[in-house]
Amino acid sequence: MITLSGLNLFLDSLEEGILFLDRRRHVVAINQAAKNILGREEDQVIDRLCPSLFQGTACARNCEQGGGCKLMSKASGEKIVQDLAVARPDGEPLPLRMWAMRLTAEAGLAHYAVILRDRSQEVRLSEAASERLQLGGLVGHGAAMQELFRHILRAAASEASVLISGESGTGKELVARALHDNSSRSGGPYLRVHCAAFPEHLLEAELFGHARGAFTGATAAREGRFEAAHGGTLLLDEIGEVPPSVQVKLLRVLQEREIERLGENRTRKVDVRILAATHRDLAVMVRDGEFRADLYYRLRVLPLRVPALRERREDIPLLTDALLANLSRRHPGAMAELAPETLACLTRYAWPGNVRELANALEYALVHVDGTLIQPRHLPPEILNSAQEVPDVQTRGPGTTIQPSARNYYRAPVESGEQEREILARTLRESAGNRAEAARRLGMSRTTLWKKMKQYAFGLETGK
Repeated sequence: MITLSGLNLFLDSLEEGILFLDRRRHVVAINQAAKNILGREEDQVIDRLCPSLFQGTACARNCEQGGGCKLMSKASGEKIVQDLAVARPDGEPLPLRMWAMRLTAEAGLAHYAVILRDRSQEVRLSEAASERLQLGGLVGHGAAMQELFRHILRAAASEASVLISGESGTGKELVARALHDNSSRSGGPYLRVHCAAFPEHLLEAELFGHARGAFTGATAAREGRFEAAHGGTLLLDEIGEVPPSVQVKLLRVLQEREIERLGENRTRKVDVRILAATHRDLAVMVRDGEFRADLYYRLRVLPLRVPALRERREDIPLLTDALLANLSRRHPGAMAELAPETLACLTRYAWPGNVRELANALEYALVHVDGTLIQPRHLPPEILNSAQEVPDVQTRGPGTTIQPSARNYYRAPVESGEQEREILARTLRESAGNRAEAARRLGMSRTTLWKKMKQYAFGLETGK
């Protein structure tokens, strides 16, 4: 025979929290796990009305505003299941899954049972398992950027040289920075040399250093970038512009890991990981005799290609969010959002200048906008005019069709707030209330999604 003390001992051994309620929904019993989850002692819970323990949730609002709990209309044994974000007494939000049910008439004093499960670990694992939306300064959730992120993280674990290729404005330097920041050298220096910015003799001195009197104006000895980057990473930006005489010396550094300053005869050992970036096709330059083949193959041990913005249009909504947030930090008071039709224009444009051009276009729009909503007329004329001529893009890669429920929001102007609300609601339903997944499908950040949910008075714990 089960005694009351034995039953209490059993209930306290469970990981799930359990509350028992009377017919008026006051708490009459609670187990230890529920006390831990709610962050309250027994005397702070017993005799309290159930919704007072879950203030701020849709569940509590239904009780308080609707005049009753859904449990009141359920038959014995029928369950209500919902996810909640409960504010604990210490102010920390806690994601919970709640099961509630009406008990049978024979249950005695308790008419309802509420079971609580802490979803913190589940949420953390879900977010960790979901796609990475950002890596350093790089932003993107589409297939092309997700593949690039994976290659960056693999390459970061290596000491091999990396050749980063891509059109101007795609973010090659951000890739280099992400490689350094995610490597074992992240605590060391990270230096960049723009190889096209120096004439031949000055580039050599910049890279390798020089002795006093090595050339006119060299009034003191100076270390070069290879020495300065010792223990860290050196990015040779626009490597395709390096003249042949310097290419020979770079090859020696890659082979011997040593340099010679201009005007000196002694060699110096250097411990540097070398990254190179270019917007030119080095393979063609090798074929045409403009770039050394041996240097090319030494540099491209791990090749990385940064996709052009027109190849990843699905990332444009997320990019605009990130760029506008960055611009608002640089220019306090310059805060604005994009109208849906403006975002449609940006998505249709070909972006020959890639992400850099997008950033410039948004800064232009912030200067010309009158209020807080950027309309198409606020965009640079060339973008507005071209966007009207470029056919819409319905796929984000070979064989990958953009989901109508999520992407059509960006492909055509939203005629009303009600239409926008319906798109958000439908996407949240399709995502089972998972805001991270809904934001991914909509191509917006979770912060923007949260703001829109708040704007349209969605229940923030489930999106309903």
